[in-house]
Amino acid sequence: MDLTPLLQLKNLSLGFNTETGFRDTLYQLNFQLQKNEILGIVGESGSGKSLTSLAVLGLLPTTAKITEGEILYNQKDLSKLSANEFRNIRGKEISMIFQEPMSSLNPSMKCGPQVTEILLQHTQLSKNGAKAETLRLFEKVKLPRPESIYNVYPHQISGGQKQRVMIAMAIACKPKILIADEPTTALDVTVQKEILLLLKSLQQENEMSIIFISHDLALVSEISDRVVVMYRGKIVEQNTAEKLFLHPQETYTKALLASKPSTTERLKKLPTVKNFLENSISTETETKEEREARHQKIYAQEPLLEVINVEKEFLSNPSLFQQKSSVKAVNNVSFKIYEGETLGLVGESGCGKSTLGNVILQLDKASSGKVYYRGNDITKISKTALRKLRKEIQLIFQDPFSSLNPRIPVGKAIMEPMEVHNLHKNSKERKQKTLELLNRVGLDESHFYRYPHEFSGGQRQRIGIARTIAVEPKLIVCDESVSALDISVQAQVLNLLNELKENFGFTYVFISHDLAVVKYMSDQLLVMNQGEIVESGDADQIYAHPKKEYTQKLIDAIPKGI
Repeated sequence: MDLTPLLQLKNLSLGFNTETGFRDTLYQLNFQLQKNEILGIVGESGSGKSLTSLAVLGLLPTTAKITEGEILYNQKDLSKLSANEFRNIRGKEISMIFQEPMSSLNPSMKCGPQVTEILLQHTQLSKNGAKAETLRLFEKVKLPRPESIYNVYPHQISGGQKQRVMIAMAIACKPKILIADEPTTALDVTVQKEILLLLKSLQQENEMSIIFISHDLALVSEISDRVVVMYRGKIVEQNTAEKLFLHPQETYTKALLASKPSTTERLKKLPTVKNFLENSISTETETKEEREARHQKIYAQEPLLEVINVEKEFLSNPSLFQQKSSVKAVNNVSFKIYEGETLGLVGESGCGKSTLGNVILQLDKASSGKVYYRGNDITKISKTALRKLRKEIQLIFQDPFSSLNPRIPVGKAIMEPMEVHNLHKNSKERKQKTLELLNRVGLDESHFYRYPHEFSGGQRQRIGIARTIAVEPKLIVCDESVSALDISVQAQVLNLLNELKENFGFTYVFISHDLAVVKYMSDQLLVMNQGEIVESGDADQIYAHPKKEYTQKLIDAIPKGI
């Protein structure tokens, strides 16, 4: 049996030329990828996972420089290849699936021709042959209606379908190595599970090797044979997936596993990587009795918000010769939210969660039904009253970067809503309040004058939270506000949201596709499917004893590891 590795990194170190001098980024990396093996690389943002994959593909920026070591592919050092030599390997022998398919696919080109182009470049196939092969690939990656998807643009298909087009493109030339960089991060848990099964079956069928990169150790251990754990540019641990998941040796690896909300116990505070490294972990849990007593107090009040038979219909914009068609994004939905409660709203993409959130926020007007806030029907209020309501009902966005103005320092961005709602006497008081808020969300006063691009994803989410709570709202809609974050950063943000809720008496509508996170955060839970609420009740009860097959499907899709 040939045990020569297909790919081997030997003492690989690299860094970047910056304005202040050379900065080391990756340090002495050593790992191997065998033929027909899946190797997981796990770690937080900034640990060097993606940079390692870009080095293997020869896609490093011009400011980067390999200072030491080798990248051996079939015993050939890739770091010594010219751009032309790399072009013959990239896409044909080593291929990549990127994290964000929308930005990786050409928006001005139909899906099919994007795959056909790769085949024409790297194979001897004719145009007709390349098209036939693309359709076969679309079938292989289980895309519905391959012929019709061949002729549509990326924006016309779902996130999961876009990712399948990317996978078809990546495996088109039957590569020896497929690098999958966070290929499921932005996807629903159910779609994520489908993509994992698809990659595993393609790997076995084509006998290729896969490097699977993610920040989620439970997810990585489900698909990988071996796992490499990276932290701050170094490899801190590597082992078989089973040993690493069940018996982690390093503190950092243990921290990655513990940061994910447990589905069996309800910790008052999620442990973070920092807690593990400082040995300051709190294991205090909320007992069943404490939870019941808290709920008794919450549900003895009048509801803060009541949604009654709400429907939201969208009309398609047809061409001249087509008939108008309508889609019911929200269909006859009713529920109540009480002050001090976190109401979880869970379901797959397209189920109507965000549309329902927008109806509560009055960003979308309901087609029918009523929304009562503090006893008043807010679907019928004047523009002036709506402006006042904006202070009371706020939103934390999914993507804090696109919701912050890149040209405005974050301090001013936090002060802006205070000015709009005439809060505090003057600018001096508003600035003081902003500095307090920055401290409150775990940032410091020096961040006031910095711009959004100078912060990490987790820090930007904290800025978004500070901006939301600046106007002292009563009800906050959190729309997928932690779905794009690393596991440990997600734990920090969830802890922060719970802490703020306790201190300020906030009420949350917590929207997510991740049932583990929603279950941890929520008092009551609504499960949505195709615009309707299919199950509702106590979050722990629903998780322990789901009544509907759809809810069970969401629970089964949560990555649980080995």
